Amino acid sequence: MTYQPAALSDDLNTLPKLPGWVTCGRAETFESVAFRSGAALTVLDKLVSDPSQGVPLKLLANKLALQAATATSKLEGRLAREVDIRDAYHLTPAGEARGPDGDLLAFWRAGVALRLTGQDLQIGLKNLVGSNFEGDIAGWMAAGVVRAKSHGPLAGCVAVMRAVLEMDDRAERIACLLADIVLARVLNWTSLLPVAAQHLTKTMLRDLVADGQGVEIEVQARLLISIEDTIRLARDLATRASALRVVTPKLRAKGSKAAADLFLSEDAIGPSMMLSPTIQGTTITMTDRAARRFCDRLVELGVACELTGRPTFRLYGIVR
Repeated sequence: MTYQPAALSDDLNTLPKLPGWVTCGRAETFESVAFRSGAALTVLDKLVSDPSQGVPLKLLANKLALQAATATSKLEGRLAREVDIRDAYHLTPAGEARGPDGDLLAFWRAGVALRLTGQDLQIGLKNLVGSNFEGDIAGWMAAGVVRAKSHGPLAGCVAVMRAVLEMDDRAERIACLLADIVLARVLNWTSLLPVAAQHLTKTMLRDLVADGQGVEIEVQARLLISIEDTIRLARDLATRASALRVVTPKLRAKGSKAAADLFLSEDAIGPSMMLSPTIQGTTITMTDRAARRFCDRLVELGVACELTGRPTFRLYGIVR
């Protein structure tokens, strides 16, 4: 039996979206950034906090983790491409060294998996950032939250980034991670979304420490752009996830529901590593051939795409 490819709905009117005045023009003052970011964060909070919006949160977080890894690779001077970082992480067999690119993505994926309260956060952060910052992290984040409450969430993010970089100007990934945690705490999110690193440059971060207030408005404006981009991504993923859910009952392969669910949490799936011999996170078995056929069927139905363009070592996802 064959099926028509699923049509992705163009009608996004049911999903919260940015007002036109938020994205027009530049944010040139602290007041305009605070005003526009307040509107943008309200929209993003609605998308990620209300299950009825249909945003696949794990998928959103993992996609953002890949983008954050690419951005921090540039900040750290390695300039790895997104595809190389993705391949290094997803195609390295379990137990083997991923290399610096794969480890960077592993850092960010561990970050989005952090529990953001109490002892769990302390333990998780210690495992991620090591002991060098252990005695300072709580104070930095507390100060960031205080700053956020008085000057706006983005000001709190910048405050914690500056504090980290004043101690170690090579700790870009840690500075961005803590900024993301501050943002999540201020908004009462249960998990973080890695948005801080996306549009920053090494020069900005260096000037943030050297010049302080002079460059802060520029950093806040870049954070606002990241938030706007995240809203667009969340809306896109909600639409694509809905299309996948529609076709899932039509899939007859054993384990189809579990395999489809994996596409709602992982941005890149290797059939032979994540669906076979067992579907990741389950005890459901799937042969290597069945896994490849399942992924190809999703592509035929228009709800997934092959990400690499290669004939072998392929990866699949519902969004590029």
